[in-house]
Amino acid sequence: MSNGRMELLKEPKQRKLLFSAGISWMFDAMDVGMISFVVAALAAEWSLSSQQVGILTSTTSIGMVFGAAMAGFLADKYGRKNILLWTLLIFSIASGLSALATGFIMLCLLRFIAGFGLGGELPVASTLVSESMPVRERGRAVVLLESFWAAGWILSALIAYFVIPDYGWRMAFVIGALPAIYALYLRRAIEDSPRYMRQKSARKLSFGERVASVWSTEHRRTSIMLWVLWFTVVFSYYGMFLWLPTVMVDKGFSLVKSFQYVLIMTLAQLPGYFTAAYFIERFGRKFVLVTYLVLTAVSAIWFGYANTEASLLAAGISLSFFNLGAWGGLYAYSPELYPTKVRSTGVGLATSFGRIGGVIAPLLVGVLKQQGTRIEVIFVMFFVTILIGALGVLLLGKETKGLELADE
Repeated sequence: MSNGRMELLKEPKQRKLLFSAGISWMFDAMDVGMISFVVAALAAEWSLSSQQVGILTSTTSIGMVFGAAMAGFLADKYGRKNILLWTLLIFSIASGLSALATGFIMLCLLRFIAGFGLGGELPVASTLVSESMPVRERGRAVVLLESFWAAGWILSALIAYFVIPDYGWRMAFVIGALPAIYALYLRRAIEDSPRYMRQKSARKLSFGERVASVWSTEHRRTSIMLWVLWFTVVFSYYGMFLWLPTVMVDKGFSLVKSFQYVLIMTLAQLPGYFTAAYFIERFGRKFVLVTYLVLTAVSAIWFGYANTEASLLAAGISLSFFNLGAWGGLYAYSPELYPTKVRSTGVGLATSFGRIGGVIAPLLVGVLKQQGTRIEVIFVMFFVTILIGALGVLLLGKETKGLELADE
C-alpha cells in the first residue's frame, strides 16, 4: 500500500466518511447487479421476450436519469448529506416492495422508483467524498469509494448463486430493502462537506442559473466532454453487464453455471479499481480514463468473439477489470471540473445524460437479439462506443491532478 493511501487511512474522520459512503455505494451496486441476475430467472418464470427483458432493465435506468439530475440540483441547495440519505431510502424501500410485484408492469414501475434513488445517490456521494478530502488524496479516495461498487456486485452475484436458485427472485429483492436500516446509522455517522458548509449561507442559485453556469463559455468544453464520456461509458456498461448472465446462457451455459462465471468475472473488478486508484494520483485522471477505456474496448471485442470456456472467462475478467477501473476514474474526475456552487448540479446533469445511454443500451440489445443479430456484432458496437468516449477525454479533457477544487 502506498504512503499516500496510508495517510488517507490514518485520518479517522475521512476514513469514516469514505467507508460510510462506500457501504451505501455497495448497496446501490448490489441492487443494480441483482436485477441482471433476477431478469435471467424471471425470463424463464414469466416467459419474458428479449424485448421485455430489455424494457425491465431499462426502467431502472430511466429512473436514474431523473434521479441524477434532481439529486444534483437538490444537493447544491440542501446539502450533500441530506440528499444522500433520502436517495438511499427511496431505492431500498422500492427494492423491497419489488418482491411483492405480481406482474411485469408493476415490477417496471417499482424499478423506476428504485432507479430514481439509485441515480441520485451516486453523483451526490462522489461529490461529498471529493469535497471532503485533501487535494493529494482526492482522486484516490473517490476511486476507492467506487471500489465498493465491486463489493456490491460480488454480493449480488453471491445472492444470485446461493439465494435465487433455492428461494426465488423475490427473496433477492427483500434483501435489497436492508439499506433502509443502514440509512439510520448514516444519518449520525457522516457530516456534510466543509466546502458546502462554507457556502451554505451564500445566495443559492436557481436551477436555471446553475444550468446556465454549467453551459457557460467557461465550462462548455468541459461539459461537452463530460456528457459524451458519461453517455458512452454508461451505454456500454449497462448494455454489456446487465446482459452478461443472459449472454452466458445464450453461449450454452446453464443458468447456475452462468451465475458462477459472472461471479468470477465480477471479482476482477476489485484489482481494476485498486490499480486505477494507484495510477490516478501517479499519472493523472486523463491517463487512467483513456488507457482503461481503450483496454475495455479491446476486451469487449474479445468477449464478443470468444467461443471457448477459457476464452470467455478470460475476456470477461479483462472486461470487468478495465471497465470498472475506468468507472473509478470517471467518478474521481467529474466533481473536479466544476466550482462548489454548481458542482453537484454539473455532475448530476452529466450523470443524468449518461443514464440515457443506460436506458437505450439494454433496450437496443434486446431488440437486436430479437432480430437475430449475432453477439459478435453487438459487442463491436460497444467497442466503437467506448473508443468515442476515450477520444473525447483525450482531445477535450483537462488534467485536474493536484489542482485545488474551485469554490467560485
